[in-house]
Amino acid sequence: MLSILQLIVDAIATVLGGVLLLRFWMQAIRVRPPASVAQFTFTLSDWLVRPLRRLVPGVGGYDWASLIGAFLVVFLATSVLFLSGMPGQTVFLMALYRFLNWIIYGFMALLVVEAIFSWVNPHAPLAPLVRALNDPLLRPLRKVVPLLGGLDLSLLVALILLQIAQLLLGMAFGFR
Repeated sequence: MLSILQLIVDAIATVLGGVLLLRFWMQAIRVRPPASVAQFTFTLSDWLVRPLRRLVPGVGGYDWASLIGAFLVVFLATSVLFLSGMPGQTVFLMALYRFLNWIIYGFMALLVVEAIFSWVNPHAPLAPLVRALNDPLLRPLRKVVPLLGGLDLSLLVALILLQIAQLLLGMAFGFR
């Protein structure tokens, strides 16, 4: 029964946490999303971000309330493990690991979506947004990774580097 509860909580937390991380990233890199994306993002997350902003104001142009909100969502979702008897310190470390993992998975998902747009419909309405969200990751790589027969392999290199970061993260937390 606990695994079913964990599944439901994780599904809800993943959507909400992903939206909060997207909100943070869009504001961090100053990307203005299309109205539909902005409405979805802000409608789903304002109930948590607005009260947190009273406690944690934006500093340095970053929306820290969104990032802290995402961590709180991960922590609450991971807190279900308290019911199985895990100690608090372990639950906190597991939540921190999951939070960092979610960030890496989010970047991976954005890269995959950009690759799909480039193959299927590079002029799709959301394609410019996804390109803008990936640009801070890909710009440095594009300076190093040359075009190969007109193909931009920087997306592939970025995915591999993110997977390496994920492996190193798992080793640092003792999960691999």
